[in-house]
Amino acid sequence: MLNLEPLQVGVMFWTGGPLGVEAPPEQIVASVKSLGVTCGQLGLDGKADLSSANAARWKKALADAGITVVTCFPGFEGESYASIPICAGTVGFVPKQPRAEREKRAFEASDFARELGVPGLASHVGCLPHDRSDPEYIAVRDLVRRLCDHCAAHGQTFALETGQEPAQNLLNFLADVDRENLKINFDPANLILYGEGDPIEALEMVKDHLVTVHAKDGSWPKVKGEWGAETPLGKGDVGMERFVDKLKEVGYTGPLTIEREILGDEQRKDILEAIALLERLRA
Repeated sequence: MLNLEPLQVGVMFWTGGPLGVEAPPEQIVASVKSLGVTCGQLGLDGKADLSSANAARWKKALADAGITVVTCFPGFEGESYASIPICAGTVGFVPKQPRAEREKRAFEASDFARELGVPGLASHVGCLPHDRSDPEYIAVRDLVRRLCDHCAAHGQTFALETGQEPAQNLLNFLADVDRENLKINFDPANLILYGEGDPIEALEMVKDHLVTVHAKDGSWPKVKGEWGAETPLGKGDVGMERFVDKLKEVGYTGPLTIEREILGDEQRKDILEAIALLERLRA
């Protein structure tokens, strides 16, 4: 891990796209710095320029602002979170038609991260089939093996974002991929939003594989099979105090990366309140 304080508070920010702003790197980084944090995760929108020239521009902007990126998080063109069924059909490496192109894009994201000096990648791999003998499960498993090997050549980890499957399924997938650099980026809210289990119980199960976490909150779905609702940190069903206490208990010392998946003034307000909450809880 990079030279950060234990449980240092950071934010998730994007190169552009639906969760980011269309602005040059210098402007995006300045906005992050204005929040008073010095670390975070960089989401790479599916249309983002991953050329070496743009990597150099991002690297300079980050260095000039004193911002450390702990993870690059590639998204892919064509993904949609409009509903759980649409998510299952469009997100990550599970959809068959764009799989080869997304594998190529993930390799490029790893190369981009290497040029920035970022030690890891993380991503949703998609809603995996529960049957481990399913040919589509095997295809995604083999793709993730190749991606892990590519990341390992750069000294990087690759982390699975939690939420789209129960913790036990994640552990099964980790075992099946069988790569030392395959880790978990733990998002407690996603488990609630997808209705996939209590985040504290899940954290206990996957604790040996943690590399990064998201600080995000949400409420349980009102109807089974539908989305829960994302909320400002501390106002959902995660229980941020017990979550941070559990992280301390399992020995996690990495960053707490705030993810608030809205834009505009409300996002900034919620992030500033989340920073204050986490600074109190991590003390």
